[in-house]
Amino acid sequence: MPPVNQRVLGHAFLKGMYEDAYFPDHVVDRGRAILLGLCERIEAGRPQDLAALYALTEVATREFNALEAEFEAAGSAIETVAREVIAEDFRFVAAAYGFAEADAEELIAARDW
Repeated sequence: MPPVNQRVLGHAFLKGMYEDAYFPDHVVDRGRAILLGLCERIEAGRPQDLAALYALTEVATREFNALEAEFEAAGSAIETVAREVIAEDFRFVAAAYGFAEADAEELIAARDW
């Protein structure tokens, strides 16, 4: 079921990556789908605390880890700009669901990019 949170629905996920030709749209689309999937899981499970939220963001972060190979195959990578854009969207998702106090590094602690 798609997210229903109005803040999420109005947000342009990974905007900075879409605006940069270095990042192929078809791979960025996969990253956007990961973030929307995270939103769906948050809405379906309503984490009760930060630990539960971090468990959900860990899954999404690992999905981004796997996406790195697709970026590389397309002549791109999850590098400095991408890392910042992705991290900012994880922070946005946490805040949109009432977890503004979430630690930005903890949200993406499982990253290998």
